[in-house]
Amino acid sequence: MTQSLEDYLEMVSFLADEGEVRVTDIASRLGVSKPSVLTALRILEEQGLLEHARYRSVALTQKGALRASEIRGRHHFLTAFLHEFLGVSRETAEQDACKMEHVLSEETLHKMKLLAQTQKKKAGAR
Repeated sequence: MTQSLEDYLEMVSFLADEGEVRVTDIASRLGVSKPSVLTALRILEEQGLLEHARYRSVALTQKGALRASEIRGRHHFLTAFLHEFLGVSRETAEQDACKMEHVLSEETLHKMKLLAQTQKKKAGAR
């Protein structure tokens, strides 16, 4: 899945937390055109990640909700790691995490999580 499609899926998930998900809301939040959103939604629907009927709201499938949860989890961890462990400002951490979540390997992410756990244990032992 491309970075762009992951961003769309993640945004659908965020908007679903707030209620009904509409194409106009996705376009507005991502700063893209409605036709761009419709193209992405069509691809995500073909992959079985969401359901969308023309002029209706967008809904994640179970598979889509799981994938979105994974993406959001990566984003949340990376934001916290950058902000809490490296001291990067919250705003910069958010921006960098959004970019990093799409390109980091599972191996690198796993090592970062191990490092974070180790640091928390050391801080708790003091």
